[in-house]
Amino acid sequence: MIATETRQAISDLYANYAYYIDADRLEEWLDFFTPDCVYKIIPRENAAAGLPLSVMLCENRNMLRDRVVSLREANIYNLHVDRHFISGLRIEAPENGVYPVQANYAVYQTTAEGVSMLFSVGAYDDKVTFVNGVPRFKEKIVVIDTAAIINLLATPL
Repeated sequence: MIATETRQAISDLYANYAYYIDADRLEEWLDFFTPDCVYKIIPRENAAAGLPLSVMLCENRNMLRDRVVSLREANIYNLHVDRHFISGLRIEAPENGVYPVQANYAVYQTTAEGVSMLFSVGAYDDKVTFVNGVPRFKEKIVVIDTAAIINLLATPL
């Protein structure tokens, strides 16, 4: 059984994770990860078959920071607003202080013209650890239900 305070702290981590992306506060969003984190976006078919090919792979927080800097200063992409919906949070007993956490997600995007559409659906298969009493993602694996992404994948899922 997971303590109520721990469950609430992890639940808040997911709510804040979505909020900071949707509010375009990506520089602060980086703080939700441990320095040695892994952030991977992988198609469901590859994950199920144990195939390593991913859509995106960042093997530490510095690599995530590079993605944010690139987004801000170099990338050209469709201007949009994201809305993350996270549900079905499932927290398992910790192994060596690391909590396996699964959740479903859906991301909608609204274009500069005001058109909203479903952008991505899938699941998170994460590892959460506590650093100085604060939950952080040690591993965030985003398993997308389809390898086809309608538009450029610019902002985090």
